[in-house]
Amino acid sequence: PTHPTPPILFQMSLHAVLLESEIPSPVAGDGGEGDGDALYPAKPPVEEPPSTFACSHIPPWRDQITVRGVLASAVIGAVFCVITHKLNLTVGVIPSLNVAAGLLGFFLVKSWTGLVSKLGFWSSPFTRQENTVIQTCVVACYGIAFSGGFGSYLLGMDERTYNLVGADYSGNRLEDIKNPSLGWMIAFLFAASFLGIFSLVPLRKVMVIDYKLTYPSGTATALLINSFHTTEGADAAEKQVKCLGKYFTISFLWSFFKWFFSGVGGSCGFDNFPSLGLEAYKNTFFFDFSATYVGVGMICPHIVNCSVLLGAIISWGVLWPIISTRAGVWFPAGLTNNDFKGLYGYKVFISIAVILGDGVYNLVKIIYVSAKSIYVKYQEQHQLLFVHGSKVDWELKPVTTDEDEQNKVFMDEGVPLWMAAFGYVAFAIVSIVVIPLLFTALKWYDVLLCYIVAPALAFCNAYGSGLTDWSLASTYGKLGLFIFASWAGKNGGVIAGLAACGVMMSIVSTASDLMQDFKTGYLTLSSPWSMFLSQLLGTVMGCILAPLTFWMFWTAFDIGLPDGEYKAPNAVIYREMALIGVQGFSSLPAHCLELCLGFFAFAILLNLIRDLTPPNIAGFIPIPMAMAIPFYIGAYFAVDMFVGTVILFVWQRLNKIEAGIYAGPVASGLICGDGIWTIPSAVLALSKVNPPICMSFSST
Repeated sequence: PTHPTPPILFQMSLHAVLLESEIPSPVAGDGGEGDGDALYPAKPPVEEPPSTFACSHIPPWRDQITVRGVLASAVIGAVFCVITHKLNLTVGVIPSLNVAAGLLGFFLVKSWTGLVSKLGFWSSPFTRQENTVIQTCVVACYGIAFSGGFGSYLLGMDERTYNLVGADYSGNRLEDIKNPSLGWMIAFLFAASFLGIFSLVPLRKVMVIDYKLTYPSGTATALLINSFHTTEGADAAEKQVKCLGKYFTISFLWSFFKWFFSGVGGSCGFDNFPSLGLEAYKNTFFFDFSATYVGVGMICPHIVNCSVLLGAIISWGVLWPIISTRAGVWFPAGLTNNDFKGLYGYKVFISIAVILGDGVYNLVKIIYVSAKSIYVKYQEQHQLLFVHGSKVDWELKPVTTDEDEQNKVFMDEGVPLWMAAFGYVAFAIVSIVVIPLLFTALKWYDVLLCYIVAPALAFCNAYGSGLTDWSLASTYGKLGLFIFASWAGKNGGVIAGLAACGVMMSIVSTASDLMQDFKTGYLTLSSPWSMFLSQLLGTVMGCILAPLTFWMFWTAFDIGLPDGEYKAPNAVIYREMALIGVQGFSSLPAHCLELCLGFFAFAILLNLIRDLTPPNIAGFIPIPMAMAIPFYIGAYFAVDMFVGTVILFVWQRLNKIEAGIYAGPVASGLICGDGIWTIPSAVLALSKVNPPICMSFSST
């Protein structure tokens, strides 16, 4: 899901870059837009390699979904929901945890079977198919924590965000408030999260077999799971798990140690350590010793981390200091740091402009690439985008032994077309009834319109994700936000736009995740039935666990304070986008619109340059979406992520093989340890236990 904006769900697998030599490229060899020959080799190999699955027993789909697998999925899913919320409520950058899910699933079930055998009881063998089911379930579960909007559109409805924007802000009405509560959030998620699963089931053969879409994260996960279930791979996995556990412990204990110095309020401790000097600290340039952001920096590609740092330098190092000197000329002097009539307004709206510029460009690009690729394949094979019954045409194509086995398993057990259609219609009816009851500003015909156009958008996103591994779910959500906010107008347009954004994001995101999981299942000989059911089961878990874990944050911490630990920056951004949809640009500060248009064009131009230059040069051109993240949030996490990328870069230069094996587990351990510390930290906060020391710095 993968699954990276803010909010960005960076669909970048821990091993997608490390295993790039093993993953077929989704684009043409010259780095261009991609063509049929590059995407779909027509010639069979001269010699068939020995089958990876020659000695493998393939269990029936009922045996691939086990009680122990479901329990392991629930535990890992809950942990990953906590991590996703922590990242969503701080910076909005969420790396793909697909590979970590497969690794932790392997560790938990292997530990369980080992314990049971030592006690003298028999336990069924742990297969790659069960491992894949666990991974699918976990990804579906924590995917709800992202697409559920707990750090974006849902939080944009609450009273704190309303007050932060300002009661006197044009179009920001007191009536457009809906504060979080477990009841309506769970009801909304159950109503909106299942449509995407049913929307693209009939196209699974076309996407995976006929078009041979790569789905790099799904492919990397499958390669790793397949390697686990060999003698050599199991030994390597055991070492990786030990490495993950080691750095998990270090990260957890380090977070515990930092807590003692964090005092009361948001200005104490290592999180506010002026490591680069007090003057740099005033402009948010400092290293805050966050294990989470260092781990994220080790996972994300170097160009992403460098883009984030460059964005921080441009905004907090140059742009904001220059604009702040115009106080009293462009905007009234003496305004608070959070007043949209002053510098704060420039920060929010310019970051929105860059995000929208990047999103619009990539949306048009992926639709064009997808349409071109579909046309090429249609011309070559003259086939329609539909699955008729269970008949297949792959027997006519030259395939390897492994492909033959994969195709057979993938097509022998499929979800009937009538079931997919019935499920989509049934859940659509439920949603059309329930969602307008939860958000009265969004009418039933608005929801119906969403579900009429959603399958086409879901297909575009799933196809583009298969080509590039980049999910544009949040972009489609923003598109729905603007359309329905402007449609509803000043009378409830803010809530209608935010709710419609949630509906669109949920459908598009889950559909893309399902196709990623189908690809993983295809490569591990897992039944499509078990994939489909585990996706449903994981979504059910997510609809319960994601709100519950969010509620822990909501009750224990001050969510949404601009100077607090959990700023929830995307909540303000999404509400402002809804207000723009309702009011237009009349409320922007002086010259803000001109600056926004300039940065919007800059984002499009930079993307165009990246696509037109040779690959060896394009790899050094920054990514506008990544550059936009620190514009509003601050530069501190960019410094942390850059430290992570430097560590990985040096490690790769010293020992590339070792870095390829252990960098992912080290990064996952750092992220998970710091993320899990949130739970005891929340318990301490709810128990009114404050840190004993406040470590702070000031000039003398």
